[in-house]
Amino acid sequence: MSPSQQTAPATAGGRLRTLLAQDNLITAPGVFDGLSAHLVARTGFSAAYLSGAGVSVAGFGLPDIGLLTQSEMTERARIVVTALDGIPLIADADTGYGAPINVARTVREYEKAGVAALHLEDQAFPKKCGHLPDKELATPEEFTDKLDAALQARTDDDLVIIARTDARGPLGIDEAIDRAGRYAAAGADILFVEAPQNAEEIEKIAASIDAPLLINMVQGGLTPDTAPGRLAELGFRIAIHPGVLLAPYVLHGLEALGRLGGTMPEATPGPQGLFELVGLREWSAIGERYRDHTKDGV
Repeated sequence: MSPSQQTAPATAGGRLRTLLAQDNLITAPGVFDGLSAHLVARTGFSAAYLSGAGVSVAGFGLPDIGLLTQSEMTERARIVVTALDGIPLIADADTGYGAPINVARTVREYEKAGVAALHLEDQAFPKKCGHLPDKELATPEEFTDKLDAALQARTDDDLVIIARTDARGPLGIDEAIDRAGRYAAAGADILFVEAPQNAEEIEKIAASIDAPLLINMVQGGLTPDTAPGRLAELGFRIAIHPGVLLAPYVLHGLEALGRLGGTMPEATPGPQGLFELVGLREWSAIGERYRDHTKDGV
């Protein structure tokens, strides 16, 4: 065993915190199954990101609109953690899968699965991919209750709790930054403002929030692709790339099927088009049918 291995933190969260203590931007490619996790591990990345959208689409053939359960995501986290073999995993935990009591259980189950970090978001349930329109939000007070439940529930203080706000779409960048500041004050380890829509907004987030920051680089999404060097210069600590393996998987798969004589489906560009391939329109129609009867604010 090498000296570096002897001194490495024992917990996944501790290994991620060691990376965060360095000056480099942590680039975390998105993974969604054992194969994608092995690819990230064998290409030298220091962290990986368990994409809820990736697990929904590739693991279950479902759009990312709140259809997965906590137990399904936890089981996928276990598979990915095993394949990563010590590389810290940052995991999507959606809205925590319910009220604060459910969030507490989510944190404990994710801990048992071996994740290094998880992020919770302030959307109302059922949530949507952060790069889809018409998202609905919980109140800041509702979310800070969930955040407190998560912080209190962790048994390993090294587990990194990330607070994500989706307020940019419905309420604008200033409200998103204000919420992020409130979540930092409530104890979140890292802040995640989802879907800034231009370089100026990215810069404003970095200048306005005095806390470690994560940014989401979604291929074809609302946020402009930004070079790692620029993100590091602005002070972002983690950049997740949820679609870096899933997008070519889908595109090359369709091309291969086309060469066999398959008929290419029509698809909208970006994340919405990806979700349409796995039934977004059909599932959304079911949701709209009961929309006025199912709002519960969690």
